[in-house]
Amino acid sequence: MEHDADVRERWLVVGAAGMLGQDMAAAATAAGHDVAGTRRAPGGAGGPGPVLDLLDPVAVAEVVRGYDVVVNCAAWTAVDDAETHEAEAFAVNAAGAAHLARACAASGARLVHVSTDYVFDGAATAPYPADGVVAPRSAYGRTKAAGEWAVRAEAPDALIVRTAWLYGAGGGCFPRTMARLAAERELLHVVDDQVGQPTWTRDLADLIVRLVAAGAPAGIYHGTASGETSWFGFTERIVAASGAEVKLEPTTTDAFPRPAPRPAYSVLSHDTLERAGVEPIGDWAGRWARAAPEVLA
Repeated sequence: MEHDADVRERWLVVGAAGMLGQDMAAAATAAGHDVAGTRRAPGGAGGPGPVLDLLDPVAVAEVVRGYDVVVNCAAWTAVDDAETHEAEAFAVNAAGAAHLARACAASGARLVHVSTDYVFDGAATAPYPADGVVAPRSAYGRTKAAGEWAVRAEAPDALIVRTAWLYGAGGGCFPRTMARLAAERELLHVVDDQVGQPTWTRDLADLIVRLVAAGAPAGIYHGTASGETSWFGFTERIVAASGAEVKLEPTTTDAFPRPAPRPAYSVLSHDTLERAGVEPIGDWAGRWARAAPEVLA
């Protein structure tokens, strides 16, 4: 499906009140499109747009009709809670995704579905290719992997964009938490044995706009910043940007046990982006330097 970058289209951002959804709606608007963002309840956050219950397939079909592009930023993202509420997470991340995909296929809208690095096992030592073997180790990862499968089955034209380590100005995120702790404490222990790609939500939103404008082939793409670092390495940059004076000490994942296992290695390859002629997001450190004043404001 070709999408001319100069053509004004109707975009629907599902989950527009979230950290990514806010930047997604702004990026599509800046690109010249007519944008609506769904809300979960009347009067709720999400900007001008319809109320949408993802678990109601009839309602989903009605809301999607008339849009050219639908971006699904909605998800159950409480990773630890999903371990004891997997059915509820599955309802949103898999069944809800299936309802959206089916509705988009029926109406002719192009679906962009946002997924996650948690579909992988985290045991790799080189960046995961887009067609890498999916082997989630957590309930959250299983439900997101099921959502990917449903989208591919129901909407063959869809773009699936996996991301990881997201931060942004529109919600709670790792940099904001660490900057606050750095201002309150004299010493912080930070995990140094998980490696990934810190990614600004504004950059991911821009990438999605560019993917659609390029008429990228259906399939899976990785929407993460380039390069890699650990949570400790990221925290060093966060503290430097915040101006706080705090001592940082590296520690291990085992020192902070959580209900859901965290991937030790979450670096994603940008192979399919490059084959589609779409430039990946720049190096994480440079993008953080650009984002920090806004995110930490």
